[in-house]
Amino acid sequence: MTIPYRSPKDVECLKGIISPADIARIHFIPANLEDEASVDKLISQMTKVDVLIHLVGGFSMGKTHEYSFYDWKRVLELNLNTTFLTWKYSLKSMLENGYRCIVTVSSRAGVEAAGQLVAYSAAKAGVIALTKAIADETKGTNITANTILPNFIDTPTNREEMGADNAYKWVKPEYIAQFICFLASEAAKDVRGAGVPVYGNI
Repeated sequence: MTIPYRSPKDVECLKGIISPADIARIHFIPANLEDEASVDKLISQMTKVDVLIHLVGGFSMGKTHEYSFYDWKRVLELNLNTTFLTWKYSLKSMLENGYRCIVTVSSRAGVEAAGQLVAYSAAKAGVIALTKAIADETKGTNITANTILPNFIDTPTNREEMGADNAYKWVKPEYIAQFICFLASEAAKDVRGAGVPVYGNI
């Protein structure tokens, strides 16, 4: 298993919550997924790519007439461009092998755009469209491409920013992880181009 990272602190944090046995199976490789050359180098270091799980993303909000073009580009860069680059170079490897799968994370905002979420909604809608396009492009192969559409996720950050009164309705991160693992397994080999709602109880 390979996990790219930007900050060594994030690696140390992850090592603090994962068992030593699992840590021993992970190759941590520094990479900037916003840079094409860095992504190319990352993928080229792997013998092959069996499963790509793309979790990179970023969020910001604001009224459209006040929203900066810098923030617009930044949100698209983090959510959509990194998805394209990792898929582009992973597909080269996947097409040479057998059953392979791609899972990424879009958002409910990608299908239900909301005010003050113009960049985030556009980026996540782009992830859905990219997923469907890749699924169509890889018809006739053993490659699958699917995305999940979470709503609010029950994380400490969300509880701090939005309060915890409704957190019991939000999706637990571990449930999202389990569903991603299902989509990445051969049990889901007949699921292609899906955007699966994972909305919790909202």
